[in-house]
Amino acid sequence: MKRFHVHVHVEDLARNIDFYSKMFGTQPARVEADYAKWMLDDPAVNFAISTRGHGHTGLDHLGIQVDNDADLAAMKGRAQAADLSLIDEGATTCCYARSDKHWVVDPQGLPWEHFQTLGSIPVFREAEPAAGAASVAPTVAAAGAAAATDASACCTPRVSGKPIGIPVKSVGSSCC
Repeated sequence: MKRFHVHVHVEDLARNIDFYSKMFGTQPARVEADYAKWMLDDPAVNFAISTRGHGHTGLDHLGIQVDNDADLAAMKGRAQAADLSLIDEGATTCCYARSDKHWVVDPQGLPWEHFQTLGSIPVFREAEPAAGAASVAPTVAAAGAAAATDASACCTPRVSGKPIGIPVKSVGSSCC
C-alpha cells in the first residue's frame, strides 16, 4: 500500500491537534511534545504536524510512504531513469521513526519525500554521523549546489543551508 504524506509546520500544537482531530474524526496515532501524526485509511494519508518550523508555518513537504522496499526501489528507479534531482538519504531517523528514504524536488522547488518507515524511535531524530562518516551531501543538479540535512529542522534537504522548497514566507520549511 502506498500512502500520501503531508507535513505542515504549526505554531500551537495543541490547538492544531484539536482542529485536525475534529476535521479527520479521529485522534492522532502519535503525539509528542513537538509533533503529531495521523495515519488515515480513508483517504490513505500520513498527515503530520510539528512545531519545528523555526517560526515558519505552513506546508513543509509532500511525500509518498510505502510498505516495502520493492516499492521504494521502484520509485527511486523511476526518479533516476527520468533524471530527476534525487537526494538519497538511505537509512536515517526523523520524526520519531527509523526509515529508508530519498527525495526529489519538483520544478517549483517543493520537496517530495519517498520513504519506508522501518520502526519507531523515542526521539525526534538521532544524532548525525560523526565527522568523516558517510553523510547526506549529494549534488542537486537543478540547484547546482550541495545538499545537506539540518538535524534540528529534520529531514527536508537543504541547499546552502536553506530548505529546498516553496519560499519560506508563502509556505514552510523542513521535516517528516
